[in-house]
Amino acid sequence: MLLRKFMSLVGIGSAKIDLILEKETYTPGEQITGYFLLKGGLIDQQLKRIDCDLVKVENGTEHIVDSTSILTSRSLESEASNKIPFSFILPTSLQISTEDISYRFKTRLTFTEGVESLDQDIIQIV
Repeated sequence: MLLRKFMSLVGIGSAKIDLILEKETYTPGEQITGYFLLKGGLIDQQLKRIDCDLVKVENGTEHIVDSTSILTSRSLESEASNKIPFSFILPTSLQISTEDISYRFKTRLTFTEGVESLDQDIIQIV
């Protein structure tokens, strides 16, 4: 058990997060819905927060457009799966996606102990 805990603290077999969206293409001002899928790792872990940033990548440079955070003290049991609803309204001022401009959601799951779990989901603005 001690080895499993140590492995989770360094990121091996720790819990994971995945943002599941209903689709990949959106328009400025549209509401995005989906859910965060939390998958437990080798041991029970205490969650601290979920941060999700909408990031605009323009000519290789990243800019955070907007963010949302969920503070939690929930415990995620080993090998369990949980869903947390996600809703986000895109700003009306977004430029459309081009070869030089793209958008993505960067999601971080932070634990009271251990490394963060990261996820990225590319979306297209038309």
